[in-house]
Amino acid sequence: MKTALTIAGSDSSGGAGIQADLKTFSALGVFGMSVITAITAQNTCGVTNIRELDEEIIADQIAAVYDDIPVGAVKVGMLSSAEITRVVAGALVKHGAANVVVDPVMVAKSGSRLLKVEAVEALIQFLFPIADVVTPNLHEAAEIVGFPVGNRASMERAAIAIKAMGPKYVVVKGGHLPGAACDLFYDGKEFAYLTNERIETKHTHGTGCTFSSAIAAGLAKRMPVFEAVAVAKRYITVAISHGFSLGKGVGPTHHFYELYSQAGVVGDGE
Repeated sequence: MKTALTIAGSDSSGGAGIQADLKTFSALGVFGMSVITAITAQNTCGVTNIRELDEEIIADQIAAVYDDIPVGAVKVGMLSSAEITRVVAGALVKHGAANVVVDPVMVAKSGSRLLKVEAVEALIQFLFPIADVVTPNLHEAAEIVGFPVGNRASMERAAIAIKAMGPKYVVVKGGHLPGAACDLFYDGKEFAYLTNERIETKHTHGTGCTFSSAIAAGLAKRMPVFEAVAVAKRYITVAISHGFSLGKGVGPTHHFYELYSQAGVVGDGE
């Protein structure tokens, strides 16, 4: 059984964070393990509170997994603070982590800040150099590189700048662009765009978490990096296509749509 570890925050509503990552791993045939960095009080309408875990228990969670179980890939999501970022990066180096996918989670869809401003530099300094893939959206990319990212030309410029910070590959997610949903893959030499028709839905809670954990699942299954990204793109497209209303706000994507369909279960959360 292939395995993957998610290091991220907990979403009490189940649509994003650790919960989305574990659902994604399971849907893609990978055994998921988790290290919780922070607990959020969260629902489909927003984040009402965040409680960071102390650095010792975060490091101990990582050690407990690595001391016992082979880890095929790691997805890193919400880290909240510079201190947690440094601890996580140090632990991954110590344990020789491979196939590291970093989703630089900064702001929730509701607008709540999930990574403190002063922690962005720690993310760049300590995690990017050990990352195999970094997956910022347009807003995150702009904060990382310090200039607006709002079209294909600036996406390519941002990808070059982020690649220079250390990761092996960069995926700039263009979901906020008008028109087709377009993501940019950059390997340091060539650009490749992964594009599909835009899906008109508001139910997109957890899409970034789901996409990055799907990439990690592909790497855990020993796919080449571009193939893992392409498979993740197809998976998240299906999940968004069948996102459903749950609660009063932004509903989740459907992580298990294909499995539910095969089992004869109504697929769209009805």
